[in-house]
Amino acid sequence: MSESPTNAHGAEIFTRRIFSWDELDSVRWDDQKLDAQLVTGEHMHLIRAVYEPGATYEMHSHPHEQFSLLLSGRIRLTVGEETREIGPGDGWYAPADVPHGGEILGEEEAVFIDIYSPATRWILGVFATGRLIAAGESAEAEPREP
Repeated sequence: MSESPTNAHGAEIFTRRIFSWDELDSVRWDDQKLDAQLVTGEHMHLIRAVYEPGATYEMHSHPHEQFSLLLSGRIRLTVGEETREIGPGDGWYAPADVPHGGEILGEEEAVFIDIYSPATRWILGVFATGRLIAAGESAEAEPREP
């Protein structure tokens, strides 16, 4: 059996070229009302985040830059000193170590895509703190054993 390739930072590289988010495992953080999926390349991470209505996208920062694009829902977003209400099609840029986060507004979930660069192992540690949900399973299903 061959090992999956890793990038220069030791993160496993996603080897599929075309995919559907429905085909990928996700991670659930019940306390944050958040489901997320991660794909790692040689130089970047791609994350799909889904927050429930009324959830809080907690203020945080990290050592790498991030671009994000809101696909659906509304967020009152803060990046650094700037705060705005954003909707589908709007995006944001969070430079390294700049605090960002917000509130999910309305009755619709907020779905956004994050791109982090470079693709290092730190985000894998974050994902390891959530509950793994196998592709095709519901977040309400009984947790499976690792």
